[in-house]
Amino acid sequence: MGGTEHLTVQREGATLVLTLNRPEARNALSLPMLVGLYDGWIEADEDDAIRSIVLTGAGGAFCAGMDLKALAGKGMEGEQYRDRLKADPDLHWKAMLRHHRPRKPVIAAVEGHCVAGGTEILQGTDIRVAGASATFGLFEVRRGLFPIGGSTVRLQRQIPRTHALEMLLTGRPYTAQEAADIGLIGHVVPDGTALDRALAVAEQINACGPLAVEAVKASVYETAELTETDGLAAELRRGWPVFDTADAKEGSRAFAEKRPPVYRRA
Repeated sequence: MGGTEHLTVQREGATLVLTLNRPEARNALSLPMLVGLYDGWIEADEDDAIRSIVLTGAGGAFCAGMDLKALAGKGMEGEQYRDRLKADPDLHWKAMLRHHRPRKPVIAAVEGHCVAGGTEILQGTDIRVAGASATFGLFEVRRGLFPIGGSTVRLQRQIPRTHALEMLLTGRPYTAQEAADIGLIGHVVPDGTALDRALAVAEQINACGPLAVEAVKASVYETAELTETDGLAAELRRGWPVFDTADAKEGSRAFAEKRPPVYRRA
């Protein structure tokens, strides 16, 4: 397992837990954090023993966005990672899930601030759980900035456009309940329990056939912008091969025998 000084990595069974770990700055994005995030996504993609990913933050916050001091030219922590950024100038966008979509489901466990770049990363996750006191929002316009992490494209596809535009154009904060009401997140739980709920959801996913899970996720995103006719055709291309796998046969046998299935990604 990888990780950096601002991103910790641990396994919880078949779940890879990535924790933004810069609590003194409300987990504002730093170069070490971005490198750790990117490496975490790649680890999950390449390790078949990992079936789901949980993204969370340390110290009662999720992510307060980009380190504005760094943006103002006052330097960024983690100079030792500069070579990684030079080798892959797109690394930060992949880390923020703008230019990379992990094969495995990604569940966000949000406590506290999830604003600006935090809300942008959130839009790259698949399932979202938040503590009742969590705060969301895209504050960039209030600072004369542009939410270039993908929000002007993704947000209107994930929530109704009127809500997307209000969030983008006012830069105001949203409570967890407001975020749930407009469809930005799926679960509001008592403060301090978001990670537990996210891990519980991950366990439910991990109990399913991994090849089926990955194919379903890929199909949802692949067909999102297609016509219904093209989308249904694409779904068949993704779905039919799953029925020929050993996992599919195991799932049917286990159901008939009334026992938990043992999937082997075959």
